[in-house]
Amino acid sequence: MAYEKVPTSVQQFMDEMTQKTQADNPKWGEIFSNCFANTLLTTVKRLEDNTTFLLTGDIPAMWLRDSTAQVRPYLPIAAKDADLAEMIAGLVKRQFFYINMDPYANAFNEEANNAGHQDDHTKMTPWIWERKYEIDSLCYPVQLAYLLYKATGDTAHFNQDFQDGVTKILTVWETEQDHSQSPYNFERDTWREEDTLTHGGKGTPVAKTGMTWSGFRPSDDRCIYGYLVPSNMFAVVVLDYLAEIYTDILPQPEVVARARKLKHEIDAGIKEFAQVNNGAGETIFAYEVDGLGNYSIQDDSNVPSLMAAPYLGYCDETDPVYLATRKTLLSKENPYYYEGKFAKGIGSSHTPENYIWPIAVSIEGMTTSDKSEKKRILDMLAATTGGTGLMHEGVNVDNPDEFTREWFSWANMMFCELVMDYYDIRVAK
Repeated sequence: MAYEKVPTSVQQFMDEMTQKTQADNPKWGEIFSNCFANTLLTTVKRLEDNTTFLLTGDIPAMWLRDSTAQVRPYLPIAAKDADLAEMIAGLVKRQFFYINMDPYANAFNEEANNAGHQDDHTKMTPWIWERKYEIDSLCYPVQLAYLLYKATGDTAHFNQDFQDGVTKILTVWETEQDHSQSPYNFERDTWREEDTLTHGGKGTPVAKTGMTWSGFRPSDDRCIYGYLVPSNMFAVVVLDYLAEIYTDILPQPEVVARARKLKHEIDAGIKEFAQVNNGAGETIFAYEVDGLGNYSIQDDSNVPSLMAAPYLGYCDETDPVYLATRKTLLSKENPYYYEGKFAKGIGSSHTPENYIWPIAVSIEGMTTSDKSEKKRILDMLAATTGGTGLMHEGVNVDNPDEFTREWFSWANMMFCELVMDYYDIRVAK
């Protein structure tokens, strides 16, 4: 069943936020309420098996990544609302049901209905909407399971499905440290190069670095070089979560040792292979590397991104390499940084030139302690909804009435999380 009305606890929270925003910009509160209610009322479906299915928005499938980001801002309320906590726990259970089905898939159908990209040249099943392998698709469900535990103290979702899924995640990440041994391949018959892997579906060549390989970015566009640095950063963080879970809740020293070893190897790989020089000669993080000397200086709007490193918990926002990276990303050295009459920020190869993403701009706001900068970003987002009162995928910096994806739940909830962050309401980590 879906939510027919907003739960009382959520309505009270929305009313509190509306009150808080009056002095700063009442539009923030209006859009916050629109977005915060929209996700519950339009994307959440609670199933008879006590699991939860979440639509990404205008696509009838559930992404492991998006679904986590869509419910994350509800966690502070779930600490006091058992039913909301149960809904989120149901999502964790659904996510690990899917991971156990295929840890290489990124998006799934509600049932085995053969919907989605069934003609792709990879190991499809009727349950899978899309099978683009992305590291972050495995990071996000672990993150949600951990944050739910931190917010509520609940541990029931650390069930056998969770434990089996963790075993599969660790195996995939270890396997993909040497991609030449991988069973995964992916090709799509398409004119759009970003939607298919080269070299017989294996992607461009890589050397071993300690990092773990990813076929695709969180934008669902292919990686140019196989080691996607922000996703490896995210893996480092969630491997720490797993070490804590398997020490304090599910005592299994062998899993702890395995997670810590993998974390150390990936992090060492980032430090050795993913730190490069920008045009000014400063040390920054590359976006992608291949271990063969090739790398890209850029960022993408979807999270994990380089901009999001402190938000994810990989480093502090005052880290000098991060600060140099951030400055580079917010400059023309990043090919996806755009400035226009109404807005400025980071866009994506996934959308047209001069379109910035509310997701990226929200992350920009959540990774600075400068309150005036957070306010500037919130004011800009509130002024560029194209009259819809909701966030979009991408917005034209010169014309906010031109945007992609009218209904995009992830972007809506990132705006909400930035408003909460402005008022020092943060998800426990």
